Amino acid sequence: MAVKDRDRFSTATRIRLLGEQTAARVYRSQTKRQARRSRLTGRAALLALVMCSLIVALAYPMREYVSQRAEIDDLQREQRQARERVERLRDLKARWQDDAYAEQQIRQRLHYVMPGETGFIVVDPHASKQSRTDLGAADRPWYSNVWDGVDKADASGQ
Repeated sequence: MAVKDRDRFSTATRIRLLGEQTAARVYRSQTKRQARRSRLTGRAALLALVMCSLIVALAYPMREYVSQRAEIDDLQREQRQARERVERLRDLKARWQDDAYAEQQIRQRLHYVMPGETGFIVVDPHASKQSRTDLGAADRPWYSNVWDGVDKADASGQ
């Protein structure tokens, strides 16, 4: 018995026991880390797989949504421009319904004069230097103005 007690308290025995305890702790911590890593890695892989599948599944609908919103914005802008044009045309139509405005435009564009009035056209001495396209509506003959009006009306209808 004395040999056992002496052996139990010997330095070599203590070092061996300490080594075994340390090795057991290291082994336990390594197995815990490995177990945690493997669970975490599996979860992370599953999470990554789910996220990728969600991204792939939502990519096309999101692209369609964005393109449809852009198309809706374009159509709303075109609708607003069309409404503004309709308002301008209504105003112009209402003006042409007024006899005084129509008479004024006819006199200005076609150089008409009322009976009893004398019409004058002032010729500019420098007018010969200008080309025909540079002349204003008042400087050209009336039939050119009429023909240009027909051309403009034909072009705006397209």
